[in-house]
Amino acid sequence: MIAIVDYDTGNLCSVCNALLRLGVEFVVTDDAEIIKSADKVLLPGVGEASSAMQKLRERGLCDVIKALTQPVLGICIGMQLMCRRSEEGNAECLGIFDTEVKRFVADKKSGVKVPHMGWNEIRNLKTPLLAGLKEGDFLYFVHSFAPQICDEAIAVSENGRQFAAALNKGNFYGTQFHPEKSGTIGEQILKNFIEHC
Repeated sequence: MIAIVDYDTGNLCSVCNALLRLGVEFVVTDDAEIIKSADKVLLPGVGEASSAMQKLRERGLCDVIKALTQPVLGICIGMQLMCRRSEEGNAECLGIFDTEVKRFVADKKSGVKVPHMGWNEIRNLKTPLLAGLKEGDFLYFVHSFAPQICDEAIAVSENGRQFAAALNKGNFYGTQFHPEKSGTIGEQILKNFIEHC
């Protein structure tokens, strides 16, 4: 059973629909005991970092998530919250990944837009999470902030600057892109998480 952590951020429906297409059993919950007993955990999210962290704190889930030993996948802001801190709302985050989340800087001259929205390629692919993908495959992004590249980066992308498009540390994984909105390639990533992580 997969537990999808419910902390009042957007994107739950598209993640649920993606898992339904894969025929995977899941539950949407903020119950700490259910989350701790799940085979795998998804921390999705669309929203603002400081308020999202506040929701996790209100539900008493920060220490629960950090202590999980089963595979955990953070998606978009879910991954950002697993970093050390975020410039968005000056949020102190969970500190699982040793990197900070920084805002993109728009630049009309070079065509850099904020938010970074749409399909972009990923490179420097590592770990079983990204098995079957090719260098330069395109995934779907919607974000104005992104983690800085660090030793835990397992994929990079670029929007004015290079950033960590995916992270991995032990049983914790994260994607800045939305696998649930990235067609067959995103579906492969979710399958990899379910079957190989």
